[in-house]
Amino acid sequence: MKLSRRLTRYLPFSALALAAALSGGAFAQEPVLNLYSARHYQTDEALYANFTKQTGIRINRIEGKEEELLERIRNEGANSPADVLLTVDAARLANAHELGLFAPVRSTVLESRIPAHLRTEDWFAFSTRARVIVYAKSAVNAEEVRNYADLADPRLKGKVCSRSGSHPYNLSLMASIIAHQGEAKAEAWAKGVVANFARAPKGGDTDQIKAVAAGECGVAISNTYYVARLMRSGKPEDKKVVERIGVVWPDQQGAGTHINVSGAGMLKNAPNKAAAVKFLEYLASDEAQVYFADGNNEWPAVPTVKIANPALEALGKFKADTLPVGSLAMHRAKAQIIFDRAGFR
Repeated sequence: MKLSRRLTRYLPFSALALAAALSGGAFAQEPVLNLYSARHYQTDEALYANFTKQTGIRINRIEGKEEELLERIRNEGANSPADVLLTVDAARLANAHELGLFAPVRSTVLESRIPAHLRTEDWFAFSTRARVIVYAKSAVNAEEVRNYADLADPRLKGKVCSRSGSHPYNLSLMASIIAHQGEAKAEAWAKGVVANFARAPKGGDTDQIKAVAAGECGVAISNTYYVARLMRSGKPEDKKVVERIGVVWPDQQGAGTHINVSGAGMLKNAPNKAAAVKFLEYLASDEAQVYFADGNNEWPAVPTVKIANPALEALGKFKADTLPVGSLAMHRAKAQIIFDRAGFR
């Protein structure tokens, strides 16, 4: 059951639960899972409905922005009704861990299905998205942008577009560069990228892709699911964008292309802990993993899952960076400091 976003922002959960009980029957007697979600994709509706169909556990869902949900859980304290927090970006999941919101989960299902580098002791990645280089076919040779390091090459002066350096997607990329190369080289890279900007950072990843296609810049960085979304679009203007751009998997001869995740963890004050673990295990099932891939153009975290997403298939296979997701969180504060010093805002 998805509650009104407007209502969930202003009413306490208990009032909402009571309203649901009055309108929908004996709320307290039904097996439930209280999910706080920062994923706002319509395609996830089928994901949740299938869990209820399989288990009989009804989902009460509250959606909000990541920061709002974290603050809400902290304010609710020991009385929080939240069982599971589901969100995007490793740094945000790590933030919840550092705030002491998650509880450790021991599950042979999760440990056997989710690769070690995509999980920690208290949160798990259930899908991945790669941070790729998008280039204008008419203005840039793909051989010039084979690595993230190439974005700082003076040959690209005036050709690089990006979203804000304070956005978690870019912070996670910078954190991975720090982890692999150290702070000094990471800062030199950031300064080189800033020197190559075609314009000040603005907009989201889709805006960067469209700017490349329009000739406003020659290259940009984007998460793959934004590219795949345009590839699957039936709009003529989106088809033109896709025709004008190329995609490079960076660092294929090195550590591999940086990936980020969607993930979830059980909250330490969860009133329905058994349901929470069951939900996390469900997210690692083949069926749920396919929902992630087909619904939002992400890759399954479980490597054995077969998908049939034409856009992901067209993008092809690539070598992904296997840096443990927990390592990204270790360097995210330093990543912001480096971006600020470099003028990447």
